[in-house]
Amino acid sequence: MFINSHGSALIAGKIFSCRHVIFLPVFILASHAISPALQALDNQYRIEISKTDQELRVKKDNQLVAKFRIAYGKGANGNKRQLGDNKTPTGHYKVLQFKSNSRFHFFMQIDYPNLLDAWYGYKNQIITAREFKEIAIAYKSKRMPPQDTALGGYIGIHGLGEVSVQKLDIHDKFNWTEGCIALKNEEITELRKYVSIGTPITIKD
Repeated sequence: MFINSHGSALIAGKIFSCRHVIFLPVFILASHAISPALQALDNQYRIEISKTDQELRVKKDNQLVAKFRIAYGKGANGNKRQLGDNKTPTGHYKVLQFKSNSRFHFFMQIDYPNLLDAWYGYKNQIITAREFKEIAIAYKSKRMPPQDTALGGYIGIHGLGEVSVQKLDIHDKFNWTEGCIALKNEEITELRKYVSIGTPITIKD
């Protein structure tokens, strides 16, 4: 697979300068798709999220440990493709950062956009070759990818923050976020017990 460009080439996990083309072999994308299974070796638990079921499941050795009802992006189902579409991304991610001082009580940030998100973003001319390269480098080094591209960013799992009867009612009846996964405050506190940096997350429609 190749993409015409004036950027760089990603081959076998390495970035190479190239005047006219970015090569993105299929096996790079395939290795990304299976990476959560490999990451699970270093993390006791993994998280599975179903938007259709509005459910977050915590599993260990394929056994259900805990589950929570969620609200997700108000942009409905389908994969997140760009900033402002209010969709929750689908695919394989991992937790890379915690924010305990979040206005949403507690925030677990994931590594969106991942390599596949970047590939589609570049293919659809949403991001530039340079931005694709930056995301690819971040993925390879297991760092947070750029959060300020046209693909959007700052996606994760969070609570409700300051609670009111109205806010609880909205959370119970609607998918209200701008792309994140939302739980009640006590639920995000409970979930924190199972999550560490690198915990793999699979999000499905």
